[in-house]
Amino acid sequence: MGFFDKLKQGLSKTKDSFDEKINNVFSSFRKVDEDLLEELEEILIMSDVGAETSTQIIENLRNRIKKEKIEDEEGVKNALKAEIAQILDEVDNSLKLETHPSVILVVGVNGVRKNNFYWKNC
Repeated sequence: MGFFDKLKQGLSKTKDSFDEKINNVFSSFRKVDEDLLEELEEILIMSDVGAETSTQIIENLRNRIKKEKIEDEEGVKNALKAEIAQILDEVDNSLKLETHPSVILVVGVNGVRKNNFYWKNC
């Protein structure tokens, strides 16, 4: 199994776990209210999205729900996806390797094979 296959497999596990947690929250709530948003924020934080980013996502989601008058589970899920996608689109994820030597810090939870990274000509 190659590096990218292992990475995809690890990310797939993370995605599946995140999806399961989100779906569990929606199965517990019958209306869109502040309790639902608090649960979603907690899941984002516990999923290593980060407190500041999670707060921003939920605040944007709250505003979108009010503005678009979203009242159903599917509408909230779609709005949440859109807010997360917007946050990810705003990030500059390009590597800046103009200087030599360059240092790349690889961060991840235990068990995702961070030690398998090999950087050539950095």
